[in-house]
Amino acid sequence: MGLTSQSLEYTVVVLAVACVVATVWLWPRLSRRGVGPVLGRLGAIVVTQLSIVCALALAVNTSFEFYGNWDELLGNNDKAPVSVSQGGGQYAAVGNMKGGLIQPAGPQGLDRVTGLPKGPADKVGKVESVRIIGRRTRAINPGFVYLPPQYFQQQFRRQRFPVMVVISGYPGGIMNLAQHLQVPQNAGRLIAQGKMQPTVIVMVRPTIAPPRDTECVDVPGGPQAETFFTKDLPDAMKSAYRVGHDPSAWGAFGYSSGGTCALQLAMRNPKAYTSAVSLSGDYAIKDDLTTGSLFGAGPAGAQREREHDLLWRLKNLPAPQISALVASSRKGEADYGDTMKFLHAAKSPMTVDSIILPQGSHQFATWRREVVPALEWQSQQLTFPQDTQAVAPPRKPGAGGGKGGAPGKVTGTPKAPATGDDKGRRRVEAERPQG
Repeated sequence: MGLTSQSLEYTVVVLAVACVVATVWLWPRLSRRGVGPVLGRLGAIVVTQLSIVCALALAVNTSFEFYGNWDELLGNNDKAPVSVSQGGGQYAAVGNMKGGLIQPAGPQGLDRVTGLPKGPADKVGKVESVRIIGRRTRAINPGFVYLPPQYFQQQFRRQRFPVMVVISGYPGGIMNLAQHLQVPQNAGRLIAQGKMQPTVIVMVRPTIAPPRDTECVDVPGGPQAETFFTKDLPDAMKSAYRVGHDPSAWGAFGYSSGGTCALQLAMRNPKAYTSAVSLSGDYAIKDDLTTGSLFGAGPAGAQREREHDLLWRLKNLPAPQISALVASSRKGEADYGDTMKFLHAAKSPMTVDSIILPQGSHQFATWRREVVPALEWQSQQLTFPQDTQAVAPPRKPGAGGGKGGAPGKVTGTPKAPATGDDKGRRRVEAERPQG
């Protein structure tokens, strides 16, 4: 049974309940004096406590995905060299790649998500559960890949598609993107309604070295998270799927720590991502207990830390030619002040839109209000690739299977170069909840 599988979770919970029941039932017999009864009581307490702790730990890990499989938990990470799949311009199906950079994985919790596409892929699309392998970083990250219906349709058989890299918060994982934010479900509805262009969406977590929070930073002498997101992940996707090769077809999107990553990736690497969406993200990266030392010591470390402060970058460095959408709330979110500073600091050729809710908080109830208009917004920023693949064989099946008021609404102007006093700023106000 997989570490995040439903069957394991249910089994451990049943065992924990059985241990509690057995302890209560046997306690009168163990209440007598003597070495045997004393040892029996101690054993019953230890076994019961361990079973309850294991059940809780498994539930927490399943929810936040600190460890995606038994090998990660035990530290048995595969470090064997990997190869790039070559095929004369052809893209191999995920279920057909041996030693490739995108490999099929087990459900990784996908079997517990409701509302995913069911039916012919060319009618409803498909979500694949995969492992993404970094050729440079040797990182192995779990992911879900959403493929729109058009990806499988005959008239699009040679077409490449734009890509959104959607990043979860920390602690958290790809399950939160599919289950709580319902990214593939919302994207499917928007594409069907003509409000979003057909887009391939890859859903990943922000850390490449769990349980450490790597914050999409290349750590000196440590995990190279920025390299993974800007080089390894795009290379892997291009090796396995018909996706655009030009940066204009690539956007980063995230909430909380994932939103921080999305902004950092686009502003620091505009030749990898030309748009970013940040829902409640931060504008600077700092060391804490979960990150450890991200930048190193001395003057060089201090400079690396400054370069990951986006307000410092806007003040001291040329603005990148990207578009960004940031979201916050006037009441209830700690990042509102920095969000307004970021909006005012933005300058041409960078353009920035915003979703500002009257009231919200750092939780999924808020992000669910923002995710639909944010998906629509980023779709408008991405260029649908004009280049096509020479030959595209049919894909073989891959692996794997509210509350909070009215949704936020983008009301800004269409994408256009920023000029004059607006300094690249455009505002997107959220609809005020009814009632």
